[in-house]
Amino acid sequence: MVYSRYSLASWVYYFAFFLLVIDSSMQSDIAFSCPVSEYLLVLEPNEHLCDEIMQVKKYFGDTYDCVSSAAGKPNITLVRFQQYDMMEPRILHRLQLVAAEQSSFLVELHDFGSFPSHTIFLKITTQSQIIELVKSFRPILHLLKMDKEHKPHFITEPYICIARKLLPWQYEKGWLELSHTHFSGRFLADHFLLLRKREGENKFEMVKKIKLLNRKISTIQGELFA
Repeated sequence: MVYSRYSLASWVYYFAFFLLVIDSSMQSDIAFSCPVSEYLLVLEPNEHLCDEIMQVKKYFGDTYDCVSSAAGKPNITLVRFQQYDMMEPRILHRLQLVAAEQSSFLVELHDFGSFPSHTIFLKITTQSQIIELVKSFRPILHLLKMDKEHKPHFITEPYICIARKLLPWQYEKGWLELSHTHFSGRFLADHFLLLRKREGENKFEMVKKIKLLNRKISTIQGELFA
């Protein structure tokens, strides 16, 4: 009888282990077959300021033979991540909850900066509130992280890109000019955008504009694990 009892327990254990392996395999197959997209969370300047920045980008592109400089609207990247498309509704839901508790704030731009040899950008002199907004997304890290190899990137030094991936001569001549050029502007950040680029697409498209509402919401315990 003792032998039979332990045999039964062994069979139960191995059967449970077999189901776990099958379940994990099915989850892997589902994840493998689900489309993956690149996502950005960004702040966008108002229309007037955006037009001014686009003039700078187009001038740089024409002057220094940099076609990519004039491509894409100016924005401030907050978070960059990859995720399965099927996660998008859950991510949107949580982003709206986060945004509801955040207040709008003023963003001020002043002159140009660079990352030597490859990138030129507009400097942001009011970074603290942007960095705080970025920190507010960290509690939903588990939704933005696709797997161990694809973790979200939270921006720690916000800026507005004028041109990136420059050739040495483009950077040297462009920076020589823009480092002595004055630019200033400001805009009210009262929303952010979720942008998406699906596999095979060449540019990001807007998924949703999410308003900062300055509402303090009582957190429901279940939401922490949504």
